[in-house]
Amino acid sequence: MRKQICRLAAVLLSVLVLAACNMPAFRQRSTLVPVPGLCGDGICEGPEDAEVCPEDCPAAEDIDNIVGEEDAYWIDNPTSGARLYMKAVHPQAWSGEALPALVLIPGGSDDSSKFLRGQAQTMADSGFVIVVFDADGRGRSEGEEDYNGFTHQDGLAAVIQQVAALPEVNPSLIGLVSYSYGITMASGVLARHTDLPVLFLIDWEGPAGRNDTGGCDEHQTGHLTGKAACDDEAFWAEREAMTFISQIKVPYQRLQTESDHAQPDNNHAIAMVNAAVNGGVTWVRLNDLEPNQTFDAANPPPMLSEETDRQLEVLVVRHAQELLLSLE
Repeated sequence: MRKQICRLAAVLLSVLVLAACNMPAFRQRSTLVPVPGLCGDGICEGPEDAEVCPEDCPAAEDIDNIVGEEDAYWIDNPTSGARLYMKAVHPQAWSGEALPALVLIPGGSDDSSKFLRGQAQTMADSGFVIVVFDADGRGRSEGEEDYNGFTHQDGLAAVIQQVAALPEVNPSLIGLVSYSYGITMASGVLARHTDLPVLFLIDWEGPAGRNDTGGCDEHQTGHLTGKAACDDEAFWAEREAMTFISQIKVPYQRLQTESDHAQPDNNHAIAMVNAAVNGGVTWVRLNDLEPNQTFDAANPPPMLSEETDRQLEVLVVRHAQELLLSLE
């Protein structure tokens, strides 16, 4: 009896081994290789591909529209060829009418995730479609990090064009809002793509140039410190907001508090405003001061209280609403 049981067990084991060896290749892959994240989470990563996880990794012919989550899209960067993630956030009480839109550009090398933790929804509930995206090499997007250079700027241009085509957006009422180093991408895209349907630019505490971002002055601070030599003119030609801001064709609102979030002083705010005014930008304002005036860094005007940073969404929305009313 014991021998018969052993023989039966051996036969069953052989059948199981044979079945495993004859399983389709994709079954072996999904069983033996751990998949980061979950198939269906909207992120194409690791061993996920169009075969094993079409929900997250659509075939090439299917990737120019919905990502797989509500109001999220793939946008092609025409310069890099990378697929960029974009998401639109509507007011919770939205009734379907076309609304003004704000495209948010994150600081540093951040992606859209910080905005999607609540900030975007809070701003949308004030009557906007809020659009966030991941630049090349960030978040859910393909491509390589470009540190807000021409490739990132061209990707943002494609995002803006897609925003203007959304049925829920009034294409004549689109504004850009940049945070910190995001001003480099925002000012660059407006200077280099002057035909974009953008009505205004709001800039929160954006650095002016390589001294602020590349550690090229005595303070030796900045997001790009060590990324390029301070005399690498080709690199910095793509990444100094003070150069671009003088060339934009839309109103420019600068927001600056008393103590900058990253720099040891706020002289870069004055540098940006002066460059815009002297460059002939149609309307330039620092905080709530009289527009279209320049300032002396040695005798700076009063800046916003640090308390305003705690309600940054409210501050940005208020200025966006004021600009929309004044430009109608």
